[in-house]
Parts: sequence; C-alpha cells; structure tokens
Amino acid sequence: MKIEMNKGRMTVLSMLLVLSSHVQADLLKTTKQVREQQQIENRAREHAFQADEQALLKLRDQLVFKRQKLDLNIAKLTEQFSDNEQLLAQTEEKLHLESGSLGELFGVARQVAKEFQSSHEDTVSAIGEEEFIANAEFIAAAKTLPSKSHLYALWEAFNRQLAIGSSVTMLDVSYVKPDGIVINKPVLRIGSFGLIDENGYLDWSGERRGAKSYDVQPPNPPPMGVTMSHQKLATLDPSGGKLLEQLSLTPTLQERVKQAGVIGKVILVLLSIGLLIGLTQGIFLLISRLKINAQLKDKENIGSNALGRVLGVYKYDQSPNVEALELRLYETILDEQQKLERGLSMLKLLAALSPMLGLLGTVTGMIETFQVITQFGNADPKMMASGISTALITTVLGLTAAMPMLFMHNVLSTQAENVRTLLEKQGVGLVAQRAEQDVRIS
Repeated sequence: MKIEMNKGRMTVLSMLLVLSSHVQADLLKTTKQVREQQQIENRAREHAFQADEQALLKLRDQLVFKRQKLDLNIAKLTEQFSDNEQLLAQTEEKLHLESGSLGELFGVARQVAKEFQSSHEDTVSAIGEEEFIANAEFIAAAKTLPSKSHLYALWEAFNRQLAIGSSVTMLDVSYVKPDGIVINKPVLRIGSFGLIDENGYLDWSGERRGAKSYDVQPPNPPPMGVTMSHQKLATLDPSGGKLLEQLSLTPTLQERVKQAGVIGKVILVLLSIGLLIGLTQGIFLLISRLKINAQLKDKENIGSNALGRVLGVYKYDQSPNVEALELRLYETILDEQQKLERGLSMLKLLAALSPMLGLLGTVTGMIETFQVITQFGNADPKMMASGISTALITTVLGLTAAMPMLFMHNVLSTQAENVRTLLEKQGVGLVAQRAEQDVRIS
C-alpha cells in the first residue's frame, strides 16, 4: 500500500517536473520574445532619439547662427544708436541755440496779442476789425510758434489801430432805440474815443455788437460833421466810455435829495429856517452897527438906535444918584442885548439838531438795508442801494446844514458881543461922567 502510494507520489512529482519544465520553457521563450521586442523598441527609440538629436543639433546650429547674426546686428545698432544719440544731442543743442530767440519772440508775441485782445476787443476801434481780433486771439491761445503770416497780421492790426485812432470814420452799426427796436444806423467814429450821432455820444457794447444813447450827455459833444482838421473844441472821453458811464451814474442834486427821503427834506427845511434867521439877524446887526457908528460921530442928536437909547437914558434920567443911573443904563443895555442876540439860540439849536437828524437818517437807512439783507440776502446790491443812499446822504446833508449855521452863529454872536461891549463901554463912560459932575457939585 505504501509502495503504491510512493509510486503515485513519484508519478505526480514527475508530472509536476515535466509540467514545470514545460512552463519554464514557455516562460523562457516568452522572456526571450519580450526581450527581443524590448530590444526592437529600444532600437526604435534610439533611432528616434538620434533623429531628435540631429534635429535639435540642426536647430541649435540654426539658433547659434541667428544669435551670431543678431549679435552682429545688435552691435551695429548699438553703434548706430550711439552715433544717433550724439547726433541728436548736437542737433538739440543747435536747435536750442537757433530757437532761443524764436522762443522769446513767441513769448513776446503771445503777451502782446493778449494785451491787444483785452484792450481792443470791446472798444469802438474794433468795429469792422474782427479778423484782426480773431488773429490776436489765435496767437494768444497758441501752444506752438505762430506762423509768419500770423505775426504779420498782428503787426498789421497795430497799424490799423493807429490809423483808426487818428481818423474820423462813418460807420453803420446796430443801434438800440429807447423802445428796444434794433436798427442799422450811420454813426461817426472819432478815433478810438467813441461813437456819436446827431444826439451825442453812443454807448458801444462789444459783447452785444450794438450801440445805444447815453442817458446823460456831456456838455459840448462833438457834432456829427466834425473832422480832425476842425479847431472847434469838443468834449472827448479818453477812457473809451468809462467817464461817460460814470456821468450817467452820477445823480443830480435833486436826485440826491430824493434819495435822502423825509429826513433829508426836514434837514433842508431846518437849513432854510436857520439861513433865514441868520440873514435876518445879520441885516439887523449890520444896520444897528451902522447907526451906532453914525451915533458915535454925533452924540448930541440922539437917534433911534441902541446907542441912542442908552444916551437917551442918560440925558433924560432924573435919578438922584449914580447908582440908580447905573442900574437904569444896565437895564437898557440888557434890553438891547436881547434884541442883538435874538434868534441866535434857535440858530445854534438848529445847527446842533441837523447832524443828529443826519445820524437818525443813517440809522434808519442801515435798518432798511439790514431788513433787505434779512429778506433777500446780500447777493443783489441794487436792492440795498436805497437804504445805503439814505444812510449816507442824510449824514452829508446834516453836516452840510450844520456847518453854515454854526458859521453864521459864530459870526453873529461875535457881532452882537462887539455891539454889547460898545454899549457897555459907553454906559460906563456915562456913569463916570455923572459921577464927576456930582463930585464938582458937592
């Protein structure tokens, strides 16, 4: 049994050995095939690598050639760049030297063009010269050197202005009538001073390109038929219309009084009363002084005057003693002094009251101005003009009224004091004369 089992095992082992040998033979064969396939693939890869290497070598050679060519080109361009830089520096230096005077000329031309534009574009001398004004505007706004034609045009514009300033020319301009209708009207341009028509000077507006009559004309305006050869004197405005505008804005005395309002009228009434009082009292003092001077020359004939009344008291006095006569004379002098100083206290009061009324008008006008500012703000000066005018003009009227009244009060007071002093001297002399007579009698 064991022998059979051993035989069986041996059979199996032999079978396994045979099978193993077959497997090893197949594996070896497969390995050889794989190895041969790998060798084939490796050789194919080597051929591919060699081909790629050849291509890369060829490409490298091409790139090296290109690099060498570029290096040569770079060296050439570098040398050319250096030469160009040197040439550019030399050219820039030459350009700077040659364009230095042109730059200064350009700056002067721009400045002159700006001055020409600002001083002539709104004047009467620019009428019909729009082309030259536009050329000046172009030069003033240019960022590059102006051309020779523009410079010549600017020079020609100055020549034209000189010619216009020394000539009288008839022109057709747009004229705005008082009712607002615009018409073309022939006017006379007198140099660069202004425009005139048959009614006088015209207000020219460069912005509206039209003219209108001034509200107030100066005295003796130039006539329409005037020429530069005429010797007739005429009123000219060298400011180009500014003085004429100011003439239109200057109010008359009646307008100033109207602007002062009720307080201004009250001040004028006080001034009239003060002048009337001063004039009346001044005439009275003058007549009194003339009569007194005449009485001093002839004391025997007692007249109707202050000194005559004093002398009459002495002549017709029946006083028993000197003291009574002195009191009678003093009483008479006081009566005459009252007449001499009549109205002077009122004149002084009016002189002191006028500035106070002017101050009242000032305060009232400022209150009105601040009310306007409170309601409408301070953006429009015209709305505040009424209050400011009242505030200023009433002060001026008050001071103007006070000064002559103070002067008259001082003069009249001095005259009255002189007359009173003269009467006192005469009275003292009469008292002394009576005292001497009493001494002789006693």
